[in-house]
Order: sequence, then C-alpha cells, then structure tokens
Amino acid sequence: MAGTGKAHLRTDSDVLLRVEDLVVEFPVDRHAVVHAVSGISFDVVRGETLGLVGESGCGKSTTAKAIIQIPRPTSGTVDFRGTDLNSLDDAELRAIRSKIQMIFQDPIASLNPRRTVRRIVSEGLVVSNTTVSKPGWAFVIAAALLAVVAFLTSPLVLLAGLAAGFIGGYMILRGVFRPTTGGFSDARVDEIIEAVGLDPVEAAKRRPHEYSGGQCQRVSVARTLVLDPEIVICDEPVSALDVSVQAQILNMLEDMKERYGITLVFISHDLSVVRNVSDRLAVMYLGKMCEIGDSDLIYSKPAHPYTQVLLAALPDPTNPHAGVVDALDSELPSPINPPSG
Repeated sequence: MAGTGKAHLRTDSDVLLRVEDLVVEFPVDRHAVVHAVSGISFDVVRGETLGLVGESGCGKSTTAKAIIQIPRPTSGTVDFRGTDLNSLDDAELRAIRSKIQMIFQDPIASLNPRRTVRRIVSEGLVVSNTTVSKPGWAFVIAAALLAVVAFLTSPLVLLAGLAAGFIGGYMILRGVFRPTTGGFSDARVDEIIEAVGLDPVEAAKRRPHEYSGGQCQRVSVARTLVLDPEIVICDEPVSALDVSVQAQILNMLEDMKERYGITLVFISHDLSVVRNVSDRLAVMYLGKMCEIGDSDLIYSKPAHPYTQVLLAALPDPTNPHAGVVDALDSELPSPINPPSG
C-alpha cells in the first residue's frame, strides 16, 4: 500500500481516529511551498498501537501535530470519534484535546523548570476545568453602563460604576488565576504519579532538573494520563534516552496502555524500537505513506522498496553482516520540490 491510497482504511465500528487525505504545507516565499505531508490516510482502532516510522524530516512529527491541530492541516480530514477536528473552532478544540494527548521527544525541555513535578502533573486538570466568572462580566458591563450615565449626571453614579468595575474585575481575575477545578482530585494525581513509578511526596517538592531524563519522561507520561485520554501520540518518546532506560519507558507505556485502556500512536525513526510496541506499522517517506499494515507482516515481508531498504539496514546481533547495505547513490529529495511517484 503506497502513495495516497485509502483501500487500507477499515470500516470497524471501533475506529477511534481516522485521517484521510491529510495535507500539510508551509509557504517558504511567494513561489515555494514545503510539502511536509502529502495526502496520507490511516486509521487507528481503539486499544491498538500504530507505529509511524521513517527518516528524520519525512513528516512524522508534522502529522502528529496536525492531528491535534497544531498547525491546522492545509486540507484533509482528522476524524476523532465521528467529529472532524478540522471543522472545530479553538473553544471546541480545547474541550476535546484532553482526550487526545501528546508525549514529546525531549522530556526535560517539555517540562516547566520553575514548577514542582506535582504541579506539572496536575496542571492539565486545573486548566481543563478553568471557568471565567459570568457574574464578574456582569459587574464589568454594569460598570460601563454606570460610567456612561455618570458622564451625563452625577459623580456619585461614577463612584458606583468604579466600584462595580473593581468587583467584576476581581471576580474575573480570581476565576483565571484561582480556577474552579471541578473533578480535580489530589488522589487522582497521586495515583498517576505512583503508577509511573515516582514518589508523590518527592514530586511535591522537586523540580524537573532534580530528576534524570528517564524520570522526566515518566513525568511527561503522568501529565498526559492524568487527563484520562483516549488516545496518546508518542513523538519519539525514547530517542533522547539511554538504551537501558528506553526499555523501562517502553515497558511502562505498555503497562499504562493495559491499565488505563488507552490507544497509542508511536512515532520513531528506530524500527527496532517500534517493532516491540506496535500492532500495525505505517512507513513514511518524504511526506507520503509508503506502506501500512500488520507489524509482523511488514517486518517479515516488506512490499515497498523503501521499507525493504530500511529493514535491511537493521543490525542483527546474531549476524555480523546484517545491517550492512550498499549506500544509495542519491540524496534525500527536497520537500519543496518532491519527485513524482
């Protein structure tokens, strides 16, 4: 399955995410456009892990960000639970983003260094439950009306308007900086922190720089899971970690998937890593989908020449000659002027 075909899309009722004809382009100047993603289609069934692989610069991360609408796709559809995310405005997207979360590549850079780990984990709950005081806005509107009347009548009315404006402004700011948390639960935060293998007591006192890279990635996972998402997009979640730590994070992700019933999209340039975690595999090259299908089938019988070259380059500890392939006599084409085919 290659190019922009859609025959591989499934009609199962439990398809959670369906991406069709996704195109993401970035203008460079008046005459040039970077074709980052060029008409790819895939779906993800609830409870499975889709591995998305390819060389650096092939469009994997751009695809992930386009799914969560950062940036908005140039064209195509991103259907989540029957809703096309491309058609939603910012307020509607905010309401649904808690169910589609993302884990980033650099665990330390993606965490706020000024906040404790516990606050970082709980922040999503606070933000998702923030409400702006409607009575506060009522006071502000009343203040504006009184100010108009005061301009035409007496200073006493002006004082009343100033008082109403002060009260309204205070209520609005209080709602922003001390938001109502609704279902916020300290027990929920502690449960998630413990689930990823960290101590909640220490997390309340320590900041990200006081943890190792692997522990910071656990914090990133906890920050994601606390919102009870349905699908988590993992963008190179272990590439910045030591090999010994990679296995721990991968095992933890598998445990979290089983424990909380989440669906994963796992992005990586390392095929040996993806092989151990994915149920299905999608191979990208220069913004296009080369091949997609059952992970074991692709690893045993790759159909596309590009996939064959990638797999031939994998090292094999039992064969010293494995992973040694002839260098291709070409350079990676430019996404500004991609070749046909």
